[in-house]
Amino acid sequence: MTDILIIDDDQLICSTLSNVVRDMGYTPACAFTRKEGLETAYSRSFDVVLLDVRLPDGSGLDILPDIQRTPSNPEVIILTGFGDVDGAELAIKHGAWDYLEKSASIDEIHLPLERALQYRRERRSKARPTALDLEDIVGSHPKMKECLDLLAQAASSDANVLVCGETGTGKELFSLAIHRNSPRADKSFVVVDCAALPETIVESELFGHEKGAFTGADKSKTGLIKQADKGTLFLDEVSELPFSIQASFLRAIQERRFRPVGSVRETESDFRLIAASNRDLDDMAGKGEFRKDLLYRLSAFRIVLPPLRERPEDIKELAYHYLTRVSKRHGKDIKGFSSEFLETLLEYDWPGNVRELIHAIERAVAIAGERPTLFSNYLPPEIRIKVKRSQVGEEEKEEGELLQFADSQQENPLPTLQERREAAVNEAERQYLKELIAYTKGSINEACRISGLSRSRLYGILKKHSISPKS
Repeated sequence: MTDILIIDDDQLICSTLSNVVRDMGYTPACAFTRKEGLETAYSRSFDVVLLDVRLPDGSGLDILPDIQRTPSNPEVIILTGFGDVDGAELAIKHGAWDYLEKSASIDEIHLPLERALQYRRERRSKARPTALDLEDIVGSHPKMKECLDLLAQAASSDANVLVCGETGTGKELFSLAIHRNSPRADKSFVVVDCAALPETIVESELFGHEKGAFTGADKSKTGLIKQADKGTLFLDEVSELPFSIQASFLRAIQERRFRPVGSVRETESDFRLIAASNRDLDDMAGKGEFRKDLLYRLSAFRIVLPPLRERPEDIKELAYHYLTRVSKRHGKDIKGFSSEFLETLLEYDWPGNVRELIHAIERAVAIAGERPTLFSNYLPPEIRIKVKRSQVGEEEKEEGELLQFADSQQENPLPTLQERREAAVNEAERQYLKELIAYTKGSINEACRISGLSRSRLYGILKKHSISPKS
């Protein structure tokens, strides 16, 4: 049986859509508020939800993720009487199947509904293989499930894949999983760290060179593209690939042929390409900082990994998984969590994502030693401080709102001490980073050595202040 849920406060619209659904041979159900809609969606299984935007108790777009988290994980078609380009973009980004205006004809609603149901039937009939190797990929949030479905589809094909996401979200882990589950699993997985390749030698590293091709080339060298023959070539941080090399690399992707530096002959390499980026390549392409034709070639499949703050339900599962792994690696008994330890993990926003969580677990296990329980004071101080500042900030905010309500006529001409302190710290941090990048001439390794920051932490705060290592 195919069930369709209609969430709309207009009873005439509900009645009309219900008739359409019945005429198509399906079973309709109606709800008239966000609250009632969510309760109905959780009460039984639905294949598609037709969701109005303007509801009496708020925007329907706000509950779209909640509907997708229901056990049946239905497809969602947004219906609105007020066409809005930004609303359409937001709906699609959050996984809506389509965004339709209520003024559309019955046929215009009929077709997207049939296509959504067809997609759902095909997805069920070709479910992700149970034997999929997902080592260290943990999470059951709907956004992660979507990524895993795409991973399975990508692994079964030989198309180019672009894996996007913030630093620490697991881009290389996903890329390696695609390789491990592909027909090329028994061949090489060749990693190219584009951010670490000096522009002066990137061509030689990728394409290889002949003996005597340039000063210091005392012997021939096989390039990374050739090393990936029959296997997978993984370009990490592809956004850092020099613009001057992008054209020749594009041809290598298209033809699977290239000419090593100093050679008069072309050579071939049958490689599968996976690229990863923590930067917005569409924005870079729009600004002329990345070739559009190369971006199109890279992203036959595009997997966008969600940051950890968007899937907090997965934090506990991730923590237990990595606690078990770290404990076994160090030959220790698996420890338990105190309640405040887990609360701190859940309240922190994890700017470094899963990678930062792993480091925090490793530190806590090391400090705990032989003690059987992990307490919050085993976590890095910066995590505990940020959580505490957030808690205190919320308390101050509530107190401020009460004071403002008590005396709305008074205005505070000065910011709070906390606001002034945070602004000063942010400005000092930004200025230090600019001086650091200028002094090291963009060398990340040298910048990490001088600043005492890890590579991931440095990239994280550079991104926070919108500073490029090449600026």
